[in-house]
Order: sequence, then structure tokens, then C-alpha cells
Amino acid sequence: MTIHNTLSDLPKAELGFFPTPIMPLKNLSRHLGGPEILIKRDDLTGLALGGNKTRKLEFIIGDAVEKGCDSIITAGAQQSNHCRQTAAAAAQLGLECHLLLGGTQPNHINGNLLLDKLFGAHIHWAAENRKGEGIPTLQKALIAQGKMPYVIPYGGSNELGACGFVNAGMELSEQLDYQNLSHIFFASSSGGTHAGLMIAKSMLNASFNLVGVQIDKDELEGCTFKAQVNDLANRTCRFLGLDTLYEESEVVLDNRYLGGGYGVIGAAEQHAIELLAHTEGILLDPVYTGRAMAALIDSVQSGELDNTKQVLFWHTGGTPSLFSYANKFE
Repeated sequence: MTIHNTLSDLPKAELGFFPTPIMPLKNLSRHLGGPEILIKRDDLTGLALGGNKTRKLEFIIGDAVEKGCDSIITAGAQQSNHCRQTAAAAAQLGLECHLLLGGTQPNHINGNLLLDKLFGAHIHWAAENRKGEGIPTLQKALIAQGKMPYVIPYGGSNELGACGFVNAGMELSEQLDYQNLSHIFFASSSGGTHAGLMIAKSMLNASFNLVGVQIDKDELEGCTFKAQVNDLANRTCRFLGLDTLYEESEVVLDNRYLGGGYGVIGAAEQHAIELLAHTEGILLDPVYTGRAMAALIDSVQSGELDNTKQVLFWHTGGTPSLFSYANKFE
């Protein structure tokens, strides 16, 4: 049985428009004077202004519907792209949505938080606990109310979520000659995108380098982020019935661009956002794609990349959060 058959046998909710396009960034490539840069436009997946979480949610929400659940619980930061797309998917499928968001109720709402409200999500403020620490308590409360809640982990990053990016990697292979790619750059945060692409690369026997640009702190509950990605990749392989297993050393994470930390926009992110907007008319976000693009730009300018090969930037979305950082661009 092929990986395509295995993935097609999983319950799936059709939430997005795929395949997402790949296009050359001709002006940016010329401006930087390095290799040809391509972009994979997962900001155009179609669900609630797009983003990579649509791919994960197709399998995760598909499982929730298959199990007869009537409500969804997930967690994230106040401007979480994952929570915004989860709220939209729940609205589309008639499910109640509960979001545990880090921080406290702001005086004014904008960006993703505004969209969460428009999609009818129930917001539960979790102070410093933005990664779902309060989910078990909320789950028990909803069950006591007679609900059948389905829990989606932070970032949608479990085996089903990673399957969305195994599928994405196979999609990529049908769109271009990946043998001419030297690197794929992408924002790596909760790990599902990274783990899924690692598996797809193995299935394709491809030689390109996967560069996950680290967005968040390196450790959670005593476990390094590299170890988390490695563990998720191996769990997903077992889930899919694959013999492939990875060593932690195979997870490539670039942590040189953490700057002020998660959600803190610095000069590098601001420059990357403005440069892509000015040269290509494409928007990035300050938290994820702005930081990942900053890493790509720096890698080109420092001569780390082979100018005879193509480089691909995987745009994972996040555009709505840009508006919550408007004061940084005034």
C-alpha cells in the first residue's frame, strides 16, 4: 500500500483549496543576487484567510466528525493562526469551538482574535498558559454539561496533524522538479509541519535540506524542541505503518533568529516583511513567516546557499496577525 492510499483511507474534512500554487519570487531573487527563490503559497489555502493549519485540520476535524464529537477545544496565543482556522472549520461543520488563549481580554480586538469572535468561538483566557495547560479542566467541564468535546493539541501538532504535511510534501513533488531544490525554509513552532515534511522527504528519497526556522523557546517541560519534532515524526511513522524512524540529529532547526522571543518583532522580521511586500506584493506575518523569511534572506546574503540550485520558501500563512502589529510599521 502506498502512502497516498494510507492517507486517503483516513477520515478527512474538505476545508481548503489544494494544491496551493508555487511561484517564483523573481524580484526578490534579483534583489538578493543569490539562487532562484520559489514560494509555496499556503497562505492561499482558503479557510479563514488561509494558512498551513488547514492541512492539519482536514485530518484532525475529519477524525472529530467521524467520532461524533459536537465541540472542539484547542489552545494558542492571543493571535493564534491555528485557533483562527480551527474556529472557522468548526463553524463550517456546525461544531462548538472553545479556545484557550494566552493573556487576558484586551481593550480592543483585532487580527486573529477579531476573526475568532466572528466565527463564534468561545474564548477562555489562560494568562501565561498559551499551550493548552488548561485543556483537561475545560474538557471535564464540557463533558459535565453533556458535550462530546474533541481536543486538538497546541498547533494541531499530533500524528493526524503531521499527516497533513506528509500529504503536502507529496503535493509538492507533483508540482515541481524537487531534485533541483537545495533547501526548503519554513517556520517551525509546534512541530507538525516539520515532522510531516521530514516523512514526505523520506518517502520521496529526496536530497533537499529541510530548514525549520525556530520560532519559540527551545524547551517545553524539560524536552527540547528538536526532541519534540523527532518524537512526533517517529510517532507519525508508526501511525502510518511505516518502517522509517529518525534520529534527533536528523531534525534541522535554525535557532539563530529567535531574537526577543515568541511574537517579538525585531529589525530582521520587519525588514523581511517590508522587503517581500515591496518586491513581490506578498504579505508575511511578524511571528512566523517574517522570521522564517529573515533566515532565508540572511542565508542568501551570507553565501550559505548554492546559487545554481533553487530554494523554496513555504509560506505558512498568518497574515491576519499582521494588523495587530500595525504600530511597528507606521
